[in-house]
Amino acid sequence: RDSKIPEPPEGHRWKEVRFDNTVTWLASWTENIQNTWKYIMLNPSSKLKGEKDWQKYEVARRLKGVVHTIRAQYRRDWKSKELKKRQRAVALYFIDKLALRAGNEKEEGETADTVGCCSLRVEHIQLHAQLDGQEHVVEFDFLGKDSIRYYNKVSVEKPVFKNLQLFMKNKDPTDDLFDLLTTAFLNKHLQHLMDGLTAKVFRTYNASITLQEQLKALTNPEDDVAGKLLSYNRANRAVAILCNHQRSIPKTYARSMQVLQQKIDAKKKQVEEAQEEVKKAEDEFKDTEDAKAEANLEKKKKLLKRLEEQLAKLNIQATDKEENKQIALGTSKLNYLDPRISVAWCKKFGIPIERIYNKTQREKFAWAIDMAGEDFEF
Repeated sequence: RDSKIPEPPEGHRWKEVRFDNTVTWLASWTENIQNTWKYIMLNPSSKLKGEKDWQKYEVARRLKGVVHTIRAQYRRDWKSKELKKRQRAVALYFIDKLALRAGNEKEEGETADTVGCCSLRVEHIQLHAQLDGQEHVVEFDFLGKDSIRYYNKVSVEKPVFKNLQLFMKNKDPTDDLFDLLTTAFLNKHLQHLMDGLTAKVFRTYNASITLQEQLKALTNPEDDVAGKLLSYNRANRAVAILCNHQRSIPKTYARSMQVLQQKIDAKKKQVEEAQEEVKKAEDEFKDTEDAKAEANLEKKKKLLKRLEEQLAKLNIQATDKEENKQIALGTSKLNYLDPRISVAWCKKFGIPIERIYNKTQREKFAWAIDMAGEDFEF
């Protein structure tokens, strides 16, 4: 409060000067096209932003200690005599299992028919007693945040399936699925379960724990750097799929894949030629057994090995590009994944951190790079 108030732009005056230590924006205004609020935010690498990030992931880590109790609680509530509690329990199951958003995150001025878990309508799900060899399947189809389509078929536990049948009974397609549930009621319950707990904390927890488990399962210590990075991207992809972080196929995708395939074909030809050269050198050494022929053979073998490594890298690059064409890896990496997991993985397997985070991201996550050792566990 004792800080000097900055001068407004020339010819203007501040509408209001506010002292508020609960926000991270420095100034705001109403833009004149859609009359929505715009903000000047702190730099992502600022100390305050770093502390806020750290606190966010620490809350998600605390959830790890109580999540089994919470899951046991909502399973009991599936059989509650109060329909409102049943609806809350099923919604919480979806938020936990499918990383769905709560449903109150519509941007200001957004007019698209986007929904979240609490605002799902009957028309957004279909129930199948059996489908594709699985029992109790729920088929979701709705527009989520930023009008990204969420389409998923999930086998759920039998009590959840039975409750959904009950919630849909005698309702029209446009009626709310959870008609007795509001995000405020759900969030109040979450706060009661754990201080600071929200639907987003569940999303952060499940994203981070999935990355950690996938990295343990997929990383082969014997792989080279390119192979390990492919494993990292596959682990990250599992999180992006969980969080429904999709993108449209880039317009340049077909052309870039064509160029990459041409490089692969050219490299294959070089490898074949090098293999023939090695065979000739082996025959020559077998005939002469002199030092010059032996040196030539070793030289040809080294060249072949280098070309084979280059071909392997190009093939990994093509696989990675193909698998990622419709998945946006950046959103989860920057917003939902505890960066200490990635930093620890890099340190454990000798991967340069700049291969995971660019310069701006390394500045944003400087606190994690300094803090996390190779043995860090989320």
